Amino acid sequence: MVYEILLILYFVGCLAGLWLVLKKAGEKPWKALIPVYNIIVWMRICGKDTKEKKWKWYIAFLIPAINIFMFLLLVVETANVFHRYNYFEQTFAVIFPWIYLPYVGLNKYQYYDPHQEEPHQVSQARDWLDAITFAIVAAVIIRSMMFEFYNIPSSSMEKSLMTGDYLVVSKMAYGPRSAMTPLSVPLIHNVLPLTDGQVESYLKWIKLPYHRYKGFKHVERFDPVVFNYPDGDTMCTAWKSNRSYHSLVREMGRENVLNAKMLPVGNQMVTNHIRVRPVDKRENFIKRCIGLPGEDLQIIDQKVYINGKEIATPPYSQQTYKVMFKEGINTRKVLDDIGVSHEDYSTALSYMMYSGMPYYQIPLTEAQVKTLEARPDIIEVVPDINKAEDGDLEIFPHSERYKWSTDNFGPVHIPAKGETLKLTIENLPIYTRVIEIYEGNTLEVKGDKIFINGQEATEYTCKMDYYWMMGDNRHNSVDSRYWGFVPEDHISGKATMVLFSWDKDHGKPRWNRVFKSARSME
Repeated sequence: MVYEILLILYFVGCLAGLWLVLKKAGEKPWKALIPVYNIIVWMRICGKDTKEKKWKWYIAFLIPAINIFMFLLLVVETANVFHRYNYFEQTFAVIFPWIYLPYVGLNKYQYYDPHQEEPHQVSQARDWLDAITFAIVAAVIIRSMMFEFYNIPSSSMEKSLMTGDYLVVSKMAYGPRSAMTPLSVPLIHNVLPLTDGQVESYLKWIKLPYHRYKGFKHVERFDPVVFNYPDGDTMCTAWKSNRSYHSLVREMGRENVLNAKMLPVGNQMVTNHIRVRPVDKRENFIKRCIGLPGEDLQIIDQKVYINGKEIATPPYSQQTYKVMFKEGINTRKVLDDIGVSHEDYSTALSYMMYSGMPYYQIPLTEAQVKTLEARPDIIEVVPDINKAEDGDLEIFPHSERYKWSTDNFGPVHIPAKGETLKLTIENLPIYTRVIEIYEGNTLEVKGDKIFINGQEATEYTCKMDYYWMMGDNRHNSVDSRYWGFVPEDHISGKATMVLFSWDKDHGKPRWNRVFKSARSME
């Protein structure tokens, strides 16, 4: 409710301020209330209605995102025609126009005077400072409220979204999420550049509650969603998001991880610090939404079932296959020709040499499998299904009670907001992080009894919706199968379009992917 009030104050304050400014400028103040016309009148009192400028400003106001720059520029021009040139005052005007415009309109010591005998001159340094400040403020507004760009850093979504894709991520699709950690360096996500990931870019002095403004839609199945890494509430700076702190604790023990000044990463020992990060400063991930709130999900031999019914597998998704070639074949050329990345080939070659197995373990799409099966130099192509009948503690919920694997998982129920979950000692590992980490309760087990916030509990009512996210490269994706549910407050936006794509294997653009829909499954 507080955020809605602030949003209303912003718009009402700007309109009221424009009413007062127009009145001071000798215009009829009611013109401030008429959409579009109010901008034309505002431009006129700021002296931006000359023939050479007018049409450019009009067009700029029609372009989404650019019109935010133009609005803020008009606020600065309003300060100028009232002879308010101080840098800090104009910066305040850009950041808080809903306060500044009424202030100018009500201040009896500030007079409207667009005509000056000599134009006000500023130094080149001040000119650059104004431009940089203005650009940062506008960019922060656009990035937080409208859209931002996201680079695919890994192959977890191939071949739907590929390494080297630059995506447009819409914040308006599901509704802009307000900043929960407002004291941070603008346009820097969580660590300062040139610090090797060791210095945080934000302060935790002020923490605001989660709030999301109304969007165009809700998260739907198969949407490519950008969200904050749920397992990244605590992290080791040595591994960053490449390996979960909680995974290291399961392997090495909590005290060993907490006390380790250096941790092994590959063949190196890297300086390590433990960081506890707020939700909006955890690493950004992108996966496809597979399960929705209130649904039951199960994976049987790589096939996903929702509420007992098999759902479609994205055509460009990949599963790992065992591929055996005849002798004397240039395997690298064969696999490169069908689009297998150099990274996947190198990994498969290294594993084959290490294990002594006579086949390559390669992630392939169904189309690539059919192409290989049709070749006379291929002995066999068979699915590599992970049975893991003894279970895998790296798989969610990391409990010996659950003998699950990446290809045979569940059934698991995905919590919904307002839904009451029946709790037992057996199913508690599935919902521990929901209760304790995501929704901020204390959780204890004494004998065979569960206590939430000090009270014995046999059920729990969820405060948020949760989602199940999976990568399209099913055997090369750390996703919900490893860390469970994605809470709604972790969701940042929806990937909508591939803006540009660079093929690092061949050192050239992928022009056929430019402007392609990020959700496309065809």
